[in-house]
Amino acid sequence: MPSLDTTFAALADPTRRAILARLADGEATVTELAAPFAMSQPAVSKHLRVLERAGLVSRGRDAQRRPCRLVAEPLREATDWLADYRDYWETSYQRLDALLDDLRDGRP
Repeated sequence: MPSLDTTFAALADPTRRAILARLADGEATVTELAAPFAMSQPAVSKHLRVLERAGLVSRGRDAQRRPCRLVAEPLREATDWLADYRDYWETSYQRLDALLDDLRDGRP
């Protein structure tokens, strides 16, 4: 199982995030994934290898096609990890809102 560090490292690149967004709509070949980018198919393949190592993409075989598919489980693990921080920030913003309300109402 790839680590959380590997998942976040793979997500750090905007091209890889765009590839994942495309794969969320369904499987696609490297040629299809490369179409919207100003880069070669080998460059897209390098991005796909990073995503595969992170466990975010799998490649299958369908006759001559090698479709790529999104594997969402590592994203769920990253989201679960981030949820704790979302709760932290929500609490912090609520405290800030209360302080600003007090200042606006003239309370120290």
